[in-house]
Amino acid sequence: MSQSTRGQRRPIPSSAFAALLYGIMFAIYLLYSPSAITLAGITDLLNNTIVLAIAAAGLTLVILTAELDLSSVGVIAVTNVIVATVSTKVPGGAFITLILVCLIGLLVGLINGWLVAFLGLQSLAATLGTMIACQGVALLILEAPGGEVAAFIMNRLTDTVFGFMPVAGLILLLAVAGWLLFRRTRLGIAIYAVGTDALAARLSGLNVKATKWLAFGLAGMAYGLAGYMLGAQTGTGDPRISNSFLLYVFAAVAIGGTPLGGGRGGVIGSVVGAGILTVMQKLLFAVGVAEFYTNIFNGVIMIVAILFGNLSAILSLRQKAIMSQHRDGQLVPN
Repeated sequence: MSQSTRGQRRPIPSSAFAALLYGIMFAIYLLYSPSAITLAGITDLLNNTIVLAIAAAGLTLVILTAELDLSSVGVIAVTNVIVATVSTKVPGGAFITLILVCLIGLLVGLINGWLVAFLGLQSLAATLGTMIACQGVALLILEAPGGEVAAFIMNRLTDTVFGFMPVAGLILLLAVAGWLLFRRTRLGIAIYAVGTDALAARLSGLNVKATKWLAFGLAGMAYGLAGYMLGAQTGTGDPRISNSFLLYVFAAVAIGGTPLGGGRGGVIGSVVGAGILTVMQKLLFAVGVAEFYTNIFNGVIMIVAILFGNLSAILSLRQKAIMSQHRDGQLVPN
């Protein structure tokens, strides 16, 4: 590799912008709420972030394949009411319920993937249908807010371990570590390839349909876990509580630097994006800004993040073009 090629720097990833924005907003938040830096404050912040972060992580897997998924709120609704109606009624309710919500999420995700990848339905329409169906099932299970979440789930998953590590933070660290490993697996590489160019991926031997099917399935499991954690946060079930999540989930993914066109981004940025939205809500509340202004700030941040992501993509393409021209120049005799 030549010196000029080595000297070229990669464009700053849009997830780095999200991390910088999070740091700035958290620092401002500390000015208005110094207690946020305490263990109790950090635990509360992470508890408020984790449901959105897990759901956004799941959606990221689908968007990386250049598809969309609206079913997250439906799965969260179903699994949330199941946690509130099952966890206290069976032996080992916390563990049994965890397995149950993961399986339900996986099933819904695989149905979504089958409709989109194998039947050729548009992902927007297919997942809208499963979202509405799941919300209907949630209302059949629990017509109104109620039920009771097992004390073990509420107490352990919202507390700390070893006296200093919030459980929510530990879960997010495990999710990030899992993602760093997953993205290097055959399926992880295939998800990026399919999202970048499905035709090229197919010609290179990748099973595009199976890749999308599995991506939807894994996303569904993440939504199920989000519903489980929502039950831990609220201590009860509500079939309509997830309705407000849909726009925030997409906003977290976009702010984290994953474009809706697929092929770029990742789970880490989406987790940070969820953190940004959570800190911003707390900051606005601490400043005394009316709640209905929150969506305005969400929209502005989302637009800025998308613009930064597009700029990063343009710089990346320009760099690749320069490197390609340099390599071609090396082949031309003097």
